[in-house]
Amino acid sequence: MGDIEYNENEAIDFILKRLPKEEKNLLSRDDVDYLLDVIYDFYHDSGLLDESTDDASSTSEINEQDMVNYVTDRVAADGKNEYITEDVIVDILDGEYEYCKSKGIYE
Repeated sequence: MGDIEYNENEAIDFILKRLPKEEKNLLSRDDVDYLLDVIYDFYHDSGLLDESTDDASSTSEINEQDMVNYVTDRVAADGKNEYITEDVIVDILDGEYEYCKSKGIYE
């Protein structure tokens, strides 16, 4: 997995291009960056970024609803839930997933 490179700026651009127009008008690059940080906090807190299990044959199952709940709860705790709704979160998660697939991170 050493050849796979995650570029955060590229990921933000990729995600923003995929969002519906009304969401693009609502969110800044900083908002998408914030949400990516929260998503990776979920991966870390769930043990999905544990390097001891990082080998070519390892796969992890992600409970999508747990992930949505985690991000939604963090957004609410950070006071951003007035404009970052669950629908926006789902679209950002979908965009992040598609970006990672395009980079070969996810199969």
